[in-house]
Amino acid sequence: MSKTFTTSALAEAIDGRLIGDGSLVIDRVAHPADVRGARDLALAMDVTLVPLLEGTKAHAAVVSDDAKFEHGKIAACIVVSRPRLAMAKLTNLFAEEARHPEGIHPTALIEKGAVIGANVSIGAYAYVSAGAKIGPGSTLYPQTYIGPDAVIGAGALIYPGVRIGSHVEIGARCIIHFNTSIGADGFSFVTPQIGSAESAKATGSVTEFTTNSELVRIASLGSVIIGDDVEIGANSTIDRGTVASTRIGNGTKVDNQVQIGHNVVVGDNCLICGRVGIAGSAVVGDRVVLGGAAALADHVKIGDDAVVMGMSGVAGNVLPRTVVGGYPASTREKLVENHFYFGRIKHYVKKIEDFAKRLDTLEQNSKSD
Repeated sequence: MSKTFTTSALAEAIDGRLIGDGSLVIDRVAHPADVRGARDLALAMDVTLVPLLEGTKAHAAVVSDDAKFEHGKIAACIVVSRPRLAMAKLTNLFAEEARHPEGIHPTALIEKGAVIGANVSIGAYAYVSAGAKIGPGSTLYPQTYIGPDAVIGAGALIYPGVRIGSHVEIGARCIIHFNTSIGADGFSFVTPQIGSAESAKATGSVTEFTTNSELVRIASLGSVIIGDDVEIGANSTIDRGTVASTRIGNGTKVDNQVQIGHNVVVGDNCLICGRVGIAGSAVVGDRVVLGGAAALADHVKIGDDAVVMGMSGVAGNVLPRTVVGGYPASTREKLVENHFYFGRIKHYVKKIEDFAKRLDTLEQNSKSD
């Protein structure tokens, strides 16, 4: 069943300024190029989309306060100062609630000793191990696995294929998307004698006396502890710690295909974009943004409010409120400076070659004299 709102109610909900008719009924939001009828709300908050409102079938639109648009051309116009935030509020207003069967499906397997809270929904072929605790109002979709003594907070939403290992703690209202793994063992091995990786890290070379003759597994005794209101994208992996637990702070959002290694600590309200890799024992502060496919070396520390640009390779610590990028990552100012000089290398090489030719000519002339 579709949701309907008046333009007046929508303007109030997104803190917008309404110009025109506040009684229009809206039951769909749409890109201006995808408007189907009068009850659509055209989202033209990007100024480049405003021209698409000419002759639109929609009777209402949302525009930014810097848009050059004659509001009288449309019956109702909602003007917003922060389009991205308005988009978030609108999409949540019109979003369909995730559908799932109420109660516990008869094919779900719940081991003796598991504690299931009130109003919990558990889908077909889900598995809840002994000692696990599922908080009230949580939803486990079909084919989820909850390991022994794991704790799922109230109001959590666990999508199909998610695997949560033993003793993992998931906070309240967390959302974990398809096929994510939380609590697998960390990637921890050691060689009886100094191996190639240790040698390369210490000296920059691999000598004939260093060899990985045997790889001894280091057990993962720690767990994973995830705070409240965390969202984790599809196919991501968060490994348990060696002794201390891997930790993700409250409100942090993790995109798809992210790898978070053992012993990593991530602070509150971070944004970790797709395909980021964080190596073991790295520490990420509060409100940090890690751009897509960025890679963090083991044991590095990223300060609060720092921004790491996409596809960067971070090999050292990053100060708070710093923007870094590149490979290896450096400050944005240094990165721009390096690109400037890289672009001039060809010019300087040609000048050097010209100087060398002139010098050769002078030397030949000198010899002939």
